[in-house]
Amino acid sequence: MAGNATPALQADAARRALFIVFEGIDGSGTTTQSALLVAHIRAMGVDVVHTREPGGTALGERIRDVYLDPEVGDLDGMTEMLLCAASRHHHVQTHILPSLDCHKPVICARYTASSVAYQGYGRGLCLEDVTVLNQMATMNCRADLTFFLDLPLAAANKRVQERPINADRMDSEADDFKTRVVDAYRHVAALEPECSIVVDGTEPEERIAEKVRSELVTRWPAFPFREQ
Repeated sequence: MAGNATPALQADAARRALFIVFEGIDGSGTTTQSALLVAHIRAMGVDVVHTREPGGTALGERIRDVYLDPEVGDLDGMTEMLLCAASRHHHVQTHILPSLDCHKPVICARYTASSVAYQGYGRGLCLEDVTVLNQMATMNCRADLTFFLDLPLAAANKRVQERPINADRMDSEADDFKTRVVDAYRHVAALEPECSIVVDGTEPEERIAEKVRSELVTRWPAFPFREQ
């Protein structure tokens, strides 16, 4: 009963762990910035979950391997979307929601906006279908805030080409496809300004990280938690 709760349990009940997402075209820095934020939170002595999509679970990582494997050949947009939706549903159900329920902040590289950008605008899928599949996959679990790392396509391509790994299936897409994805992210961010922040992805990594931390603390003084 509430009257018998310990001070620690009462404190947990008064706050909720935040769910923060980073989005952007391949090469924009979603992996780097999510890792920098996780390191900052861990330095605060807080247990935080660092994850990604597609992936985040053992099953999700296997789906990711298929999704990105150049040897699978061309996949139509709906096949891609269903792969991502399967990974996402398992991810939310078994990893994201249980972590938040245990008062662990969750930092994720990519989430639902990626499907809107890549499969909706990039592949030309019906946006209503993408929205419905996202809602089903996430059970309406929404991020508290999404950082959109805005990077011109030429700069993104240069970063991808400089990676010490072979290009994956999405890296190898034509520039007209990638241009639609870049434009889509800008459009998606503008649709929900209350929970979206567009960040200049051309700035130095640490400068971007500082802006991210500043925005989070300004919005939620108790970051990485928010008061209930």
